[in-house]
Amino acid sequence: MLSSLRLTILSNQRSSIRLATAIRRLNLGTTATSYPTKHTGVNDEPYITPSFINNKFIKSELSEWFDIHDPATNHVVSKVPQSTPQELEDAITSAHEAFKIWKEYSVIKRQGIAFKFVQLLRENMDRIASVIVLEQGKTFPDAKGDVLRGLQVAEAACNITNDFKGETLEVSTDMETKLIREPLGVVGSICPFNFPAMVPLWALPVVLATGNTTVIKPSERVPGAAMIICELAAQAGVPPGVINIVHGKHETVNKIIEDPRIKAITFVGGDKAGKYIYEKASALGKRVQANLGAKNHLIVLPDTDKKRFINALNGAAFGAAGQRCMAISVLVTVGKTKEWVADIIADAKKLRVGSGFDPSSDLGPLINPTSLTRSKEIIADSVAAGATLALDGTKFVPSEERFQKGNFLGPTILTDVKPGMRCYDEEIFAPVLSVVNVDTLEEAVDFVNKNPYGNGVSLFTHSGPAAQYFTKNIECGQVGVNVPIPVPLPMFSFTGSKASFLGDLNFYGKNGLMFLTKPKTITTLWKVDEIDEELKPSTSMPVQH
Repeated sequence: MLSSLRLTILSNQRSSIRLATAIRRLNLGTTATSYPTKHTGVNDEPYITPSFINNKFIKSELSEWFDIHDPATNHVVSKVPQSTPQELEDAITSAHEAFKIWKEYSVIKRQGIAFKFVQLLRENMDRIASVIVLEQGKTFPDAKGDVLRGLQVAEAACNITNDFKGETLEVSTDMETKLIREPLGVVGSICPFNFPAMVPLWALPVVLATGNTTVIKPSERVPGAAMIICELAAQAGVPPGVINIVHGKHETVNKIIEDPRIKAITFVGGDKAGKYIYEKASALGKRVQANLGAKNHLIVLPDTDKKRFINALNGAAFGAAGQRCMAISVLVTVGKTKEWVADIIADAKKLRVGSGFDPSSDLGPLINPTSLTRSKEIIADSVAAGATLALDGTKFVPSEERFQKGNFLGPTILTDVKPGMRCYDEEIFAPVLSVVNVDTLEEAVDFVNKNPYGNGVSLFTHSGPAAQYFTKNIECGQVGVNVPIPVPLPMFSFTGSKASFLGDLNFYGKNGLMFLTKPKTITTLWKVDEIDEELKPSTSMPVQH
């Protein structure tokens, strides 16, 4: 560990931050046993979303705040700031100084904190999920799934003592080379609205386990889950300054991109923002991993189990109101399976649209009115271009009056879809399924491969040879056979490809570990034999035997 003198110096360096923020400290209004279980009303006071600096919740000094709306009612439930320039500076300074301490924690000590973090995440799963329902609109079971997939990354990070091992080889007599990996420093994470818990946890546990520090910018639409997660990390023993949360839009993103103390950036979100972040940050010499848009296909062959396929398809297409980067948005029917569309529609009609707090709901609302309007426009434009509206969810209106101002769209199915239509060319991010018909598996694979995106694809079949042909010839990064959403568990990596990913190393798994660390080789020579010959000066390249 660091000497007491060095600890004192670093403490003094952060004292100005602590003094400046002491009078603005806040606490979260939820606990593991006390959290929202219903929607707020129009007269309820919105809660303030703080920043998180030096393990303290801080109220921003900004006088103007962004409203956070409950998507089911469009009531304002919270307010989140655009962090001030000084607050952004404080957060990055805090992470930069804490890195000097955190990187010298032993891997065993960091592993112990990781185990405690996992325990706290599990104990607070319902609490985090409830805030996701309120701010993002997911159903409660789906919100718990959001937390669970992030928790699994945190569990995998506990294996850091095995994953972080170096390599050693005696390369010649008495000479040894050792390869180790060291943390980078401060890592910036820019997160989306659709997975408020999972995406921060895609990076955070691995960032911590490898000895890095972080500045996180959650989506300004859904920051609540990230706030709880960071509180739990502090409770697990993560020292002050290692994790910091800032808020806002363009100003915050640009600060994360441009500040030279931030060495790497993780991003999940839309194409435009992702390309901007990747290009600008890469030009400044930063490492970037960016998950962008998607257009995921599911191919179905006539030999598959029809009922299982339909159940899997509708869950993957309409779950989370279609607001998943791995949602199935295109069904490719092969041969006579085009006759199954009527059964797919009948099953989709059974799905219940409603409040995320209602246990009977299968899908909740879209994130905001803009998303609802855009989805309806894409559907209308596609119909005008020749698609058939086989199942119309645009006219769905909740029966309860308080939800009638919510952003609800019922399951929607478009048939006779072709490339060039907006419903096929654009990522809708809504419960909208496009259906394309082909005659053979070979045509289906060729059709999918022509799409610029490469996040995920699935095939439903009982034929081993067909599956073998499919997996060998398909060009997407994540491939499923009889698995509708083929996201691997975190002992592997999230391997989206083509236009769905920018960077060289994907999130979590071995790729994530490589992304967050840099290699160092150490070569040593300790001669065992006594020197009995006269040594003469030499300028030639040394050669060992």
